[in-house]
Amino acid sequence: MHNPPSLSFIRLNFEQSSDKWLSWRREGIGASDAPVIMGLSPWQKEGGLLLLKTGQKAERPANDAMERGKRLEPVARQAYVDHTGIVVEPMCVQSREHAWMRASLDGLSPDGSHVVEIKCPGEKDHSLAAAGSVPGKYYPQLQHILAVTGLAEIYYWSFRFGHTVLLKVDRDDAFIAELIEKEVAFWTRVAAISAGLAAAAVV
Repeated sequence: MHNPPSLSFIRLNFEQSSDKWLSWRREGIGASDAPVIMGLSPWQKEGGLLLLKTGQKAERPANDAMERGKRLEPVARQAYVDHTGIVVEPMCVQSREHAWMRASLDGLSPDGSHVVEIKCPGEKDHSLAAAGSVPGKYYPQLQHILAVTGLAEIYYWSFRFGHTVLLKVDRDDAFIAELIEKEVAFWTRVAAISAGLAAAAVV
C-alpha cells in the first residue's frame, strides 16, 4: 500500500533550467541520475556523476538531442493532454522520506495522482515503444519518479509528429528497493567527499 501522493512528496515550482533549479538538482539525486546509478545509462558513468554532485565537475552542455527534446516538450505535453483529457503541467518534486530524492516531472496532474514522462526520441527508441517496451535506459528514471511520488503507475509518452505511443508502466517495488539502496550508498559517498573537500578548503 502506498501513501497518498500529497503525503509522499513536496512540490517545488522551479523554472526548469533556471539557476535555482540547477542548484536544487545538483544537491540531490534526480530521476535522470537513476540510470547512471543503476549502470544503465549509455551517456554517463557513476564516477562522472559523483564528480558532478561533489562540485568537482561542471554540468555538460546540452547536446542537439537534448535541445530538441526541450523545444518539443511543450508541444508533446499539449498533445498528451489532448489525447488523454488529463491536464498535466511540469513540476519539481522532492521526497519527504529522503530529501535528496528529487524529480523534475514533465507532467503532473493538479491533484498529484497522475504523472507522465515525455520523450521525443529517435526512431530506434520510438520503435521500441511502438512495440510495447520502454527503452531499458529509461526504466530506472520512471521507477525513481514512482519512488519519489509514491504513485502506483506512470505513463510514458513517446512523441513523434504523426505518430505517438502511450505506455503505462507499473510500480516495481523490488526494483525500487534496489534503486533506493544504491542511491543511498551513492549519496553517502557524495556527502563524505563533499565534507572532505570542505575540510580541505578550510585548512
